Amino acid sequence: MKPRQKRMAFLALGLVGLAVITALVLNALRGNMVFFYSPSEALANITLVEHKFRLGGLVEDGSLVRESDGLTVRFIVTDLTKSIPVVYTGILPDLFREGQGVVAQGTLGLDGAFHADEVLAKHDETYMPPEVAEGLERAKSARGATSDQPGI
Repeated sequence: MKPRQKRMAFLALGLVGLAVITALVLNALRGNMVFFYSPSEALANITLVEHKFRLGGLVEDGSLVRESDGLTVRFIVTDLTKSIPVVYTGILPDLFREGQGVVAQGTLGLDGAFHADEVLAKHDETYMPPEVAEGLERAKSARGATSDQPGI
C-alpha cells in the first residue's frame, strides 16, 4: 500500500468512527429527554400514551385522595381548561398541597390516568415552574377569548 492510500484509509476509518460515536451520543440523549406538557397539551397529543413525560399544572382543590396503603395518592392536575387524574405511590414532598403548582413525571396510561414516578412541588411562596406558568396563562387567555365570542 502506498503512503497516500494509507492516509486515505486512516482518514476514512476516523470518519466512520466519528460517525458511530456521534450516533451513539445522540441516541443516548434522545432516550434521556423528558418533555413537559400541560394537561391540555397532553390530552391533545395521543402519541404521549405510555411515553415518559412531565405533566404540570395546579392540584385541583378537593381532589387529593389517600389510599389505605398509606403511600398511594390520587389527585387531579389541571391547567384551568382540562384536567388529568394522577396516581402516585411514594412520599409526597412536604410542600405538596391542593391549589398549588406541581410537576409530575411519569406516563399516561391507557386508563386515562397519569401514573407518576416522581412528584415535584413548588419550593417557596413565589415559585412556579416557568412551563406551568406559561401553560396556565395560555389556558386563561384561551378561556377568555372563547367567552368573549358571541353565542358562546
